[in-house]
Amino acid sequence: MPLEEKERIIIPDENGEEHLFEVLFTFDVDETAQSYVAVVPAEQKEDEEVEVFAFRYEEKQNDDDLALYHIESEEEWDMVEEVLNTIAENEDLQE
Repeated sequence: MPLEEKERIIIPDENGEEHLFEVLFTFDVDETAQSYVAVVPAEQKEDEEVEVFAFRYEEKQNDDDLALYHIESEEEWDMVEEVLNTIAENEDLQE
């Protein structure tokens, strides 16, 4: 099941504490056949600076769960940041 905008997901932190996040968008990279998701904390206040988190993900075969992976390589982070910046610029132009 592909993710849709405004969908909410729960992501546990390194201590096992669960946090609710709102999905901003997902995107796929054809060259690497990888999928990525950008999320923000759901409890974030309107006047706070938005902290965006990004993960590589895979959909599990037998259910609707996702397997999330930290982005570890510098090249991968650079590519994700470029996509985030492009989307942010496009949103600024539309406002």
